[in-house]
Amino acid sequence: MAAYTINVPDDKIAALKQKLSQATFPDELEGAANDYGAPMAEVKRLTEYWKTSYDWKAAEAKLNALPNFHKPIKVDGFPALDIHYLHQPSDSPDAIPLLFCHGWPGSYIEVTKMLESLKQSIDGVSFHVVAPSLPNFAWSEGPKQKGFGLKQYAEINHRLMHSLGYPKYVTQGGDWGFYITRAMGLLYPQSVLASHINMIRASPPTWTSHPLLALQHALQPYSEREKKGFERSKWFNEEGNGYRVLQCTKPQTVGYALTDSPCAPPPIPTPHPIPPTNLPSPDYPWTDDDLLTWISIYHFSTAGPAASLRICYEAVHSSPLNGVSRDRTQQWIGKVKLGLCHSPRELTVVPSTWARTLGPVVFESFKEKGGHFAAWEVPEEIVGDLRGMFGRGGACYGITGPVAKL
Repeated sequence: MAAYTINVPDDKIAALKQKLSQATFPDELEGAANDYGAPMAEVKRLTEYWKTSYDWKAAEAKLNALPNFHKPIKVDGFPALDIHYLHQPSDSPDAIPLLFCHGWPGSYIEVTKMLESLKQSIDGVSFHVVAPSLPNFAWSEGPKQKGFGLKQYAEINHRLMHSLGYPKYVTQGGDWGFYITRAMGLLYPQSVLASHINMIRASPPTWTSHPLLALQHALQPYSEREKKGFERSKWFNEEGNGYRVLQCTKPQTVGYALTDSPCAPPPIPTPHPIPPTNLPSPDYPWTDDDLLTWISIYHFSTAGPAASLRICYEAVHSSPLNGVSRDRTQQWIGKVKLGLCHSPRELTVVPSTWARTLGPVVFESFKEKGGHFAAWEVPEEIVGDLRGMFGRGGACYGITGPVAKL
């Protein structure tokens, strides 16, 4: 493995500022507020701050202080890709290799607030953390051919872990991290011993597939938390889902806007909840610098901002005969122990009886706060879950055995 240094050229930064200075904004209906999309006043304010006050080089220096590496990884049917990743081994003999898999519109930056805590041995466990930039995201290359779907993303991560000397490991993920780590468990159960997920996508239990859960689901009234979860899920499916439909059908069309105009960023949370995804948790104070660092990682990414949209298309167009379908990852995977984190402001919030149709659940937590970016907004909650699941007294304590630090 080789060290990696982020170094966005000055001319790219200058080009960004020039585009920001020439931004042309649409009109806006009176009283539109958030109903029609991002409010113009907020977009203009962030554009001005990005152009005049935000310091990418300062953010870049902080990112370069992390344990950045890169190496070529090849998957079947595609040329090798240069994959960027964070790798922070622990000095403790009880450390468990942990692959952290980000999603969209996040990146590897989501893991950074947990690195120091996960390195420490507490409750008899610490973690060797590996957090790759997925292909087409941040500083990793992206494929130039069609068909790079969930199977290939799973294979990239699995081969990266093996190349680092971790033949057996555990995973953590949300958003695409949910789907990819689930695919990894389906394809590589001999290596993926357990998974913790903080975005849960599942269907109601049926009498034929999960009779006991179906009985529990039929007899047990919905709790207040579950009722609010249905409301949250209904809102997302009806009002917050438009961006996903576009990406699943015509990602290239959206890509022109993202590439040409920095004012058309992915729906990353702003300091005020705005469509299309209303992602931010009200419990976390997003700052302009937070937001613009996240967006800038997309804007300056190796493969370009349009590339990150393609995973959605590929995931829903994968043939079950040739890969791993999105729907299959939302069904029972029986050989991987599973930990569940239910967050109240996730995109969709399902009952526990639904979530338990995903696999053999050995750990489950129900949060009072947090949402789609739990690792960033409430990192202590994810760290707590991992220690509860893998630490002394947890169902997965010592699951991988001693692992040597490279």
